[in-house]
Amino acid sequence: MKKLIAESIGTFCFVFAGTRAIVINDATRASVVGIAMTFGLIVMAMIYTLGDISGAHLNPAVTFGFLAALRFQGRLVLPYILSQLSGAILASLTLRCLFHEHATLWALRAGRGGRAIFFLEVILTSIVMFVILSVCGSNSRAAY
Repeated sequence: MKKLIAESIGTFCFVFAGTRAIVINDATRASVVGIAMTFGLIVMAMIYTLGDISGAHLNPAVTFGFLAALRFQGRLVLPYILSQLSGAILASLTLRCLFHEHATLWALRAGRGGRAIFFLEVILTSIVMFVILSVCGSNSRAAY
């Protein structure tokens, strides 16, 4: 149960901080670098904070990646994903309450078609999983 709570809290923080950075950037036209830094720093903070508890997957793609690499128990996949979804939904609802006047907070805006976005996400997620699995090693606590 402690692992699932950690995943929910970690995913909440990830979605809340990252999406908040996007909203602030949209309002101030600050910099895309700020958004990237926010996502990177919050992921690092959650890994340091929750990594020993749950492995800090924070994302169903990471959970599936660990499963595919045989570093995660199949019986934990659904509970982890449900915990991640609950954290993400709660963060999104919180942001919606805080920034209710932001017209495009929940809008999907893209200059390209859905297929291009899908393949971009697959490629970027594959790169992230390659790095995660390489850094974690086969004896990682996230495997259990």
